[in-house]
Amino acid sequence: MPKTYVEKSITINADAQKVKAIISDFNHWKHWSPWLILEPDATVKVTKDGKKQEWDGKRIGSGEISVANEKETEINYDLLFLKPWKSKAKTDFIVEALTENSTRLTWTMHSTLPFFMFWMKTMMERMIGMDYDRGLLMLKDYIENDKVAANLEFLGESDYAGCKYIGIKNTCSLDDIGEVVEADFEKLAAFAKENGELLTDEWFTIYHKFDLNKNKVVYTGGIGVKETPGDLEEDFILGTIPATKMQTVRHIGPYELSGNGWSAIMAMERAKEFKQNKKVSPIEFYRNDPRETDPKDLISDVCMAVK
Repeated sequence: MPKTYVEKSITINADAQKVKAIISDFNHWKHWSPWLILEPDATVKVTKDGKKQEWDGKRIGSGEISVANEKETEINYDLLFLKPWKSKAKTDFIVEALTENSTRLTWTMHSTLPFFMFWMKTMMERMIGMDYDRGLLMLKDYIENDKVAANLEFLGESDYAGCKYIGIKNTCSLDDIGEVVEADFEKLAAFAKENGELLTDEWFTIYHKFDLNKNKVVYTGGIGVKETPGDLEEDFILGTIPATKMQTVRHIGPYELSGNGWSAIMAMERAKEFKQNKKVSPIEFYRNDPRETDPKDLISDVCMAVK
């Protein structure tokens, strides 16, 4: 069976003993888990000693995880997935004290896929890796500040009237998307400054294609317009978002955790809570300036068109 391996690390401004105490007690995991945030109504059970957790949900599946071994600088866990398919994995947290109040934390996973899913190896490693990245960021926030500065609101289905827009279409890797999108929105912001009377208050990114195997994203960053502008720079395109029904998850918090919203709405689709309209690409609307220097003020609506 194809083997998979994921490894992600982060530096936390706290002493190693505090970090170790939190990651070894599942009573804390509900506050920072990159999966439990996707389904607030999932059933979660933790043993009295905090060393084992069971979960069951429509979006996140079901399974259990338990502390298998605790060492001075490492904690090992046994992980059992029951749904959507049965499999086992070994996960570890490696705790490295850098200074008295600084700790390097590394999160790993060793697992296998059913033989018939060999073609999903790269995609699964990248998906789990992105979950680990989000989880470590939230864990860092939780340990350093006693809470996570990110939240999801599930807004349900609504009608979107559609709009015309000017935009910049681009292709980049998932690793570089933050910097590339920011550069595109700087160009759009310069246009907005000169043509404010033509614009609506809609700033958004349309995601035409996610290719996790090739690590590639095709997207358009855009601004809604009331009327078609005159001459446009070579980089700009004109487009239309059609009127459609939208399923929306709202992310409130740092831009670097906006993947929570994406993960939630994709999990909802996989759980068949709605059927995606493939004719309209997923869209992320920004309720404030996406270039906001204080990322804690970011509010974004992750929208999926539904049939």
